[in-house]
Formats: sequence, C-alpha cells, structure tokens
Amino acid sequence: MAQIAAQRYTGASVKRSEDPRILAGRGRYVDDIKLPGMLHAAFVRSPLAHARVLAVDASAARALPGVVAVLTGADLDAVTIPGQDPLFAMMAGPGPKPEYTLLATGKVRFAGDPVAVVVAESRYLAEDGCELVEVDYADLPPVISAAFALDPASPPLFANLGNNIIGPHKRSEFGDVAGVFAAADRVAEFRIDVHRHQNVPMEGRGCVASYDAGSGTLTVHAATQSVHVTRMGAAMRLGIEADKVRVVAGDIGGSFGLKIGASREELAVAAASRALGRPVKWIEDRSENLTASGQAREESFNVRAAVSDDGDLLGLDVAMVVDTGAYPVMGTMVPAIIEMMLPGPYKLAALGFESTAVTTNKASYIAYRGPWASETFVRERVLDLLAKDLGLDPLEIRLRNLAPRTDPPFTMITGRPLAGVTAKESLERIAQVVDIPAFRRRQAEERARGRYLGIGLATFIEAAPGPRSPEGPSGPMGMEFMRLTLADDGVVTLFTGQMPHGQSHQTTLAQIAADEFGVPFEQVRVIVGDSDVVPFGLTGGSRSATMTGGVTLHGARQLKGKVLDFAAHLIEASAQDLDIVDGQVQVRGDPDSAIPVAEVARQAASGEFGADVDTNFEVEASFDGGEGGWSGGSHCAIVEVDAETGLVRIERYVAAEDCGALINPAVVEGQIRGGIAQGIGAVLLERSAYDQDGNYQSATFMDYLLPTACDVPRIEIEHLQTVPLDADVNFRGVGEGGMIIAPPTLVNAIEDALTPFGVRICEQHLPPARILELIAAADAG
Repeated sequence: MAQIAAQRYTGASVKRSEDPRILAGRGRYVDDIKLPGMLHAAFVRSPLAHARVLAVDASAARALPGVVAVLTGADLDAVTIPGQDPLFAMMAGPGPKPEYTLLATGKVRFAGDPVAVVVAESRYLAEDGCELVEVDYADLPPVISAAFALDPASPPLFANLGNNIIGPHKRSEFGDVAGVFAAADRVAEFRIDVHRHQNVPMEGRGCVASYDAGSGTLTVHAATQSVHVTRMGAAMRLGIEADKVRVVAGDIGGSFGLKIGASREELAVAAASRALGRPVKWIEDRSENLTASGQAREESFNVRAAVSDDGDLLGLDVAMVVDTGAYPVMGTMVPAIIEMMLPGPYKLAALGFESTAVTTNKASYIAYRGPWASETFVRERVLDLLAKDLGLDPLEIRLRNLAPRTDPPFTMITGRPLAGVTAKESLERIAQVVDIPAFRRRQAEERARGRYLGIGLATFIEAAPGPRSPEGPSGPMGMEFMRLTLADDGVVTLFTGQMPHGQSHQTTLAQIAADEFGVPFEQVRVIVGDSDVVPFGLTGGSRSATMTGGVTLHGARQLKGKVLDFAAHLIEASAQDLDIVDGQVQVRGDPDSAIPVAEVARQAASGEFGADVDTNFEVEASFDGGEGGWSGGSHCAIVEVDAETGLVRIERYVAAEDCGALINPAVVEGQIRGGIAQGIGAVLLERSAYDQDGNYQSATFMDYLLPTACDVPRIEIEHLQTVPLDADVNFRGVGEGGMIIAPPTLVNAIEDALTPFGVRICEQHLPPARILELIAAADAG
C-alpha cells in the first residue's frame, strides 16, 4: 500500500468554504431572524445639530393602531444604568468622561441623534409612528468645527465637562527634540488635514433582542465584530449579569470597524424588549447608516520637520487635533496609536507629539479600517513635500531615511523594534516593477503635449500585531483563545471568538488546522458567533492572522498530541512513532498500520478504557502572539489629471506587500485590493459633509459617492515575505494596509502630476472641483 503524502493547504489559494452558501443566497444575516411575536423598532431622530429637548409628545403615535409602545430617553433611563458608552468606560484613559443616555433627554448633539424609539407590529407602522411623535426643541449654537470647539466660548456639548475638550492636553517627547531642531539645516512647517469619511458596509447595523422574563435572560442576535464585547456592553448598560446575556451573530455584510460593540440604538432595542416582554428587531436603513452610525478621520496636524540639506529627516514635531463628533469613544484612543506609529520604518532621531480631542455636533468618530492611518498620510506627504523642496526624487528620500536592518533590530524612536521590516525591499521591488526613469521621460513628453501625468510612492508598516512587548501580553487583546475538539465522525472543530465579516476565517483557520492536525480541509469546521460557546475574541486591528492563526496552529498541535497518545494504545506503538496523514493515524513509514481518526475518536468514546487513559479529545488553547511582527509594504500609483475638468484617472497601481507567510494568497490579494479601493474612494470621492448649521449633507449615495469598478484600476500585487521571527507562526494581518497606504500614494501622484502648476497639496480629499481650486490658487499665487 503506497503511503499517502500529507496535503499542504497553508499557502494555497483554497476556495473559500463560505462562498457556496453566501453566493447562492443562503446566508443568514440579522435581518433574516424571525421570532414568534417579534416587534419592529424605528427611531425618532433629531433634525437639529444642537438643541435642548423641551418636551416629547408621543400621544398621537401611541394611539396609532399597531404601535405597541413609544419609549423616550426618560423611559429608558428608568430601566438602564446611566453612564458612558460601555466601550468608552472600559478603554478610555483617566479623567472626566462625557455622560449620556441611550436616547437623548436633556439635549440632542447631532442631526440624527435618537430621541425616541417607536415599537410596532411592523417596521412600516413603526416608521409611521415616528412621524407622529412631536418633539419641542430649543436651538443651541452648533459646534461644527474643531477650531470652534477649541474656543472656550463654544457652548459645551456635555455639562459635566465644562468645555469641548476631551481629556487632558497631552504632549510626549522622544529623543532630544529641541537639540535636533536647533542643529538642523532647515525646519519646514506644514498644516496637513484629513477629511471626514466613513464606513459604508453593505449591511448596516441591526439586532433582534429577546428578553425572557421567566429566566431573566437576554438573547441578542447582532451584526457585531465581537459577540463578547457586545455581551459586556448589554450587561453593563442594562444591569444584567453577564452570564444571563447571550449574543449570537450569523453572517455579517461588512463592518470595517463600525460594529465593534453594542451601539446606543442596539442597547435601546434590548431595553425595549425587556420592557415589553417581546422580541424586538431593528435594522438600520442606509440613510441612518450614513447619518448616524458614525464617521471617521477628520484630523488636522501642524507639523514641523527638522531636515538636513542632503535630505535626512532628523525629527518631527506634530500637534494633532481630532474631531471626535458628539459621543466620543474611538476618537480619544486613536492619537496614542498615531503617536507610536508616526516614525514608521524611518530612522527619526527625535519626535515631539501632542494631541487634543474635541467634541462637535457631528456623528461620533468611530474606527474605520486602519483607524490610525493618518500617521502614514502625514509622514508620507511630508517626505514628498521635503523632496520637492530639496530637489530630491521621492524614492531617493525614502531609501535615504529608512532605518537600517541591524541585529538587534533598529528601534523606532517611540520604542518598538523594527524586527523583520522589509520597507527597503518593498521600495526596491517597486523600482524593479515600475521603470521610474522611463516614466519620467514619458511624463516630460506628455506635458509638452498638455497631458499631466504623475507618479506617487508611499511606504508603511502596521503592527499586525507588532513585536513582542518586553512586559508580555496585557489584557484580553494580548491573548487569543480557542477550543478545539475531535468528534467521532473525524471532524476537527475550532471554536473561536473571531467574528468574520469578509476576512474568510472559516477558510483560512481550517487550512492551518488541517495541515497541523493532519486531516483533509473538508474535515475541519470553524464555529463562530455565539457567546455561550466561543471564547473571548475580537476581530479588528489586523490581529487575527497572527493571533488566531497562531492559536489554531498550537491548539491543533495539542489536540493531535492527545489523539496520538491515545492511538498508541490501539496500534501498540509509541506515540512518538505515530503521525496523522490525510485523516489516518499510522506508524511513520508504515501505511498498512493506518486507522482513520474517526475510528480512533469512536474508540475513545466507547467507555472501554480506564481512568488512566485520556480519552477526552478536547483542548483549550491560548496564544500570546509569539514573537509578533509587522506587516507593511510600498505602493506606487501613476495617474493622469485633466487640468480642464479636474478628473483623475489612475493609469497603473502597483502594491508590494509583506504580510509574512501567506495562509491563502487569494484571500490576501482580495484584502489588499479591497483596502486600496476604499483608499481610492477616500481621496477622489467620499466625504461626510456638514453645513454651517450642522445639517448632514451626505445622507444618500447621490451625495456620498462610492468607488465603482470604473474607478478602480487593475491592481498589480507583488508579495514579499518577512524574515521569520517565530519558530512556527509568521502569519501577519493584511486587511487594513491597502486603506492605510493608498491615500498618500494617490495624493503624492496627483501633486506630482500638477507640478507644472506649482500646486502643493496638504489635504486628502481631492474631487475634481477641489483640484481645479488648487490649480487656480496656485496660478493666482
């Protein structure tokens, strides 16, 4: 009998196991949940950005046939725990925090703020009921800009804060900032702005909450990135013991950071179910999603750069202001990440960084695919602006300033070692693939004909999850957990707290487990989305490739060891001499001794073995990230700008990316391309706009423009692989990189195309009208 070779799934473009079900329309999303006696919720939302709520009259709505209840902020206050957003309370630093209710009570703080929830027999009736709720408002001056929010005369959004600044003003210095700047040949100053734009998943937020008064338990079906974080939020705000809250999630139509925890609306729906004793469903419509779900970025940076005449970037001194919107959560956390990551792969000798977070009358700042992305945008724009001032090539100034590859690894000025970073290699790969000198010759020829071509480069690194900290893992995010079992049908099942919403975890984790345990890919199941059965976990921050891939590998190895120890009793051989090959336990080199793992599992479950034999084929594994590591890469875009219309056409886009060992190349490339597409949209199309009164101007897809297939070019991808840092786990996250690096790459290319006009760009959003304004301003100057 010929020996069967072990199958290698890791590193292969295995077709996604999720796809046949989802593409055939057999997915199960939160809106597919139907429970007996289920009611439907709709929210009454404020039309004003900032106003006192004087009265809410819901009598007409309550009288409408089919309307079961209208709950106001005061009604929910009576049955919930007051305080901050649960995520904010758990994650934000010290100092006073805004306190607010699930539904606005004393005042509304942005156009779209929920004031009441109407619960009815159908969504149609609930919407009709909303039209009948009368709210009496007293206008307050809106705080629409961060500049006004910084003004002590601006009306505070939260009375307990006294002003619109969240937390203390913070400044950090790394290295001798004053000395480096004093010794520099020149100091350049820039003001760089990143505009407000947002997550637009195919599926908005939504939940079905069902409270059982008899048992005192709450079940929430939710579209969430973590069933456990949502569970903690519901338990905290509703005052229910955590073990009496169950959160279940099925398929999710995207998130990009929007669905990390339980939103105010989702908690209000849970409270409504408890108050009414019936299941309640709420599904966010697109207008609500664009107006009220949350928005991202809107950060400004005053940058001073110390530089030598030869092009050495010696130091940066950066003052950041972030507009957190009305209900601050993520916006207060991002500056610390930007501070840490700002040096990137470069050898800065000094960094000064200060940040201020302010509240404004806009939807809340939320996480969006690479929430710290502005550090790359600022750094890579500064390098291009300096290169132009010094007469250097953008590639040259980057190669000149990259940190050297040393042993031990070069350490960023902010303290993290750049172990395994391949920024130099990625730039060199770009230079190999894109003939830059040939492009420059063509660029000059086309300019003579009145066509304006430009080339842009940018480089980034991402902590995915980053190098191992000397202090070891901290908190639940520093560890990943998994339960693995082998059933008597030979199926290996992984229970993970990861909650995929497009990342292909059911496929990639099965690939790793199949290889490590020794069974066919089809013999592995991945269970997600039930807080009663999966361990704690959170999908986000590009951490799952390393953290969850690592716990899968080590957990499968542990489970395999238990199976081989037991199988040794059946085969009468040492466990050290056994292996599992294609689902068969056998003595190495003796395929005739093979026993299917299913038979081994059945024998273990037979009850025929004594207590001294371990027949429990289940393990609980954990992983701390091993040696950790960085993802990163360099991108290059070639664009043409029509100086008459302002339209930008992307002629070519090349990405050289390093995410370590590839688990599934097709999945990796899909993640890279998706991120780049969002980055293209951020620069050329997307903007969350408000007028001076705080009215939201982008509430439909006629106003909030998304990229289509016509806007996204064919994306060429070059793969590099980091020097392995860990003995086993060298997978790195890749989901956020495209969105992080595409904006500076494109803006650099657009500015290069407009060089003949003298245009300098210090902002990110460049629709045609803005490009024409920049050309006109440069001409006037």
